[in-house]
Amino acid sequence: MHEIALNSPTTRIRRIPGVAVMLVALVVCFAATSPGFLTAPNLSNVLVQSTVLLLLALPMTLIIMTEGLDLSMGAVLTLASLVVALVTLATGSVLLGLLAACAVGILFGVANGWLVAILGIPPFVATLGTLGMAQGLSLIVSDGQSVVGMPIAIQKIYSGTVAAVPLPIWMAIVAYVVFYLLLYHTRLGTFVFALGGNRDALRFAGIKVERMLIVVYAIGGAMAGLAGVLMTARMNAGHPTAGLGLEFDAIAAVAVGGTSFERGNGWLLGTLLGVLTVGVLRNGLNLLAIPSSVQVSCIGVLVIMALFFDGLRSRT
Repeated sequence: MHEIALNSPTTRIRRIPGVAVMLVALVVCFAATSPGFLTAPNLSNVLVQSTVLLLLALPMTLIIMTEGLDLSMGAVLTLASLVVALVTLATGSVLLGLLAACAVGILFGVANGWLVAILGIPPFVATLGTLGMAQGLSLIVSDGQSVVGMPIAIQKIYSGTVAAVPLPIWMAIVAYVVFYLLLYHTRLGTFVFALGGNRDALRFAGIKVERMLIVVYAIGGAMAGLAGVLMTARMNAGHPTAGLGLEFDAIAAVAVGGTSFERGNGWLLGTLLGVLTVGVLRNGLNLLAIPSSVQVSCIGVLVIMALFFDGLRSRT
């Protein structure tokens, strides 16, 4: 009888995560209200545009699993976007621009990790401070103006294709596979789970907890730098406000995907579904000509609804 209960349709439905229900519901809703939503070009556009968010959400998952937070990712992405544009124009080398952008991201990531792990500053406060620093530097290096005149090589990072598949989608696939292997098949991944679930056990095992935290935040910074390169290619320019607010979308995608803000519980597939859910929501609202200010509110409602659904499911 117990096995029958476990395999009943009701039980199987309860196991469906809230993010999957919300994603299906949004697809059905926008398919009914927007004739162009389910077209192949638009669905491809959703995937391509979601790549930048995925590059932020994957490391944000690891950071949140350590019971941390990184509010600076959007601002660091913006600064990295400007750096890749300025360095590329100054040197004529796309590679140097890319390396400079990643270096900026890593620098801020290490700074965040050092503030949190060594100085013991709460992650919210520490990354709020570095957010302000990155925003200020973005305005200083750009003088508040867009940096234009990108070479074709930069543009191809976003518009190019490999085997008829847009290059950003390939980047998203590679990023997901790398983070999946990192989290589930390496010692660092085991440490990430322990940092949020049982940090004292790591210390008793002789693991430098502070060093691990710095590494996790540095990975987040590096990915923000890489996302900045992709953002520059997407806009064909560096802009001093390009990535502001993306940290909110990244945190929302991780939360909707089921990663807990305590006890080290994380789910990368849930994060991927969360990114797609946010991407579908924004795309559908754009097709309906909904203002961007309302879109932010809708994402907030989405987070609450998904968490509410999971809460109901866990209590039944």
